[in-house]
Amino acid sequence: MSQLLPIVGPAAELGSEATPSIITIQKARVKDQQLSCEFTEQRTSHAPPRAFALTCTEQVHADLTHALSRLVPHLCLLTEQLAETPDFWPDDSEELPVLFDSFTITGFSMGRHHGGVTLVGQRELTGGRVLNLTTPYQSFDDEQVSYSYTDLLEVTLAVALAEVEAALRGKCIAYRQLDLFKQPGSANLLLVPSPPQA
Repeated sequence: MSQLLPIVGPAAELGSEATPSIITIQKARVKDQQLSCEFTEQRTSHAPPRAFALTCTEQVHADLTHALSRLVPHLCLLTEQLAETPDFWPDDSEELPVLFDSFTITGFSMGRHHGGVTLVGQRELTGGRVLNLTTPYQSFDDEQVSYSYTDLLEVTLAVALAEVEAALRGKCIAYRQLDLFKQPGSANLLLVPSPPQA
């Protein structure tokens, strides 16, 4: 894994002791294992925010896909796709129960000042077709408590936001493409002894 970047957007020359910028995620989407994101970045808390839209070319790290998968039960309840069962909420380390196999989270959109969220996902139907799902906006400060698990949603989303920020700073799957041709001086060179000279 590469070192995480202190600044994501275009940066002036920074010393080695640069403090990380402040990133505020507005939208995140994962498609074909690549992250697309809209966010603002501030070099300090007093600097004006700069808006960015970025699509990463690297594949997302497994930690990000795991964090997004934890939002699937919320997607199912908020879109009224499934009813809650005793094994509905898995532990963080567990895989999702089988009843969630046909559901995936593809992204989310944050409300103003991160006061709520809209989840976006999919359900694969029996014929192989895909049903796109979008939850109603769920406020975290909802006084009428229309969703019983708002606190759990907020905590789970905070983990996903942290993983999206880490992805923006360089956390991705570490893979190395092999060279097409062997390079001179590589360890795999075949050495042929030369005949002794007289």
